[in-house]
Amino acid sequence: MSDDYQVFIPPSFHALHADARGRLQLPLAEFRARYELCEDLAQALTERAQLIRFDLGVTEGDVLLRIGQGLREPASGLQGAEPGWVLHRLAELLDWPWDEALAG
Repeated sequence: MSDDYQVFIPPSFHALHADARGRLQLPLAEFRARYELCEDLAQALTERAQLIRFDLGVTEGDVLLRIGQGLREPASGLQGAEPGWVLHRLAELLDWPWDEALAG
């Protein structure tokens, strides 16, 4: 039986769900679903982040800080260090500077 999953999952996301030896701490199907949720969320937030920056006239860091607060709420559905990963990915997608302090 072959594994036809062709989505590349970056090592930075793998590290969120791996133990010290690099082994996943959740089933592969769940890991893939968590990645797709986080990547889709980061993609979906790009337009919203740009609108916040434009409408409020705040810095990119302020926008990321505000969005990060929402991502850390239990209602976001994110687990563990996923909110920080989504925020970092959002900054990458927007080509905004990243400050590790935002990861929380």
